[in-house]
Amino acid sequence: MSFTALPPSAAWRHREGRTGFEVAYFHRDERGVVVEGCATAAEDGVLWAIDYRLRLDGSWHTRSARIIGRYREGRRTLNVQSDGLGRWQIDGSPVPELDGCLDIDLEASAFTNALPVRRLDLTVGDAADAPAVYIRAGDLTANRLPQHYRRVVDGAGQRYDYTAPTFDFHATLEYDEYGLVVDYPGLAERTA
Repeated sequence: MSFTALPPSAAWRHREGRTGFEVAYFHRDERGVVVEGCATAAEDGVLWAIDYRLRLDGSWHTRSARIIGRYREGRRTLNVQSDGLGRWQIDGSPVPELDGCLDIDLEASAFTNALPVRRLDLTVGDAADAPAVYIRAGDLTANRLPQHYRRVVDGAGQRYDYTAPTFDFHATLEYDEYGLVVDYPGLAERTA
């Protein structure tokens, strides 16, 4: 099933694991989609704010990301580039351990779980590995994150079993007709 065109914006409320909010704005152009967003949170007594700008090509491969983290100690900035075929650079330097990843996954963002789901466009019963470049909210470090998605339910509320073995994490995520997360158990829910 193909997803419908993105709405102009979306918002999520963090829950359980952290307190906070995320807002994202979507712009389509001749090269694909630009996503600009901000997530703020209080988590384990630490406050952070993450501003991000993602460039996705027409096939929903992440091509670039600029991420700015604001913390009590000051700001950090991370620039990530991809050739769209799974080779990455961070702040201009190649990072071979990320080879094969096609998506970026921001710890601060519920939105970025839309990237592999929209890119893969799985039918009910189909599954796929979707390793991602995982950016930590607290310090903007980047690591490879093995992930697995399996589409389990059809209909208006599309559900995917999601597994991230690095964190021993499994949940069933619910998406809407845009391919955006509606319910991410323990982490976020869509509010607009």
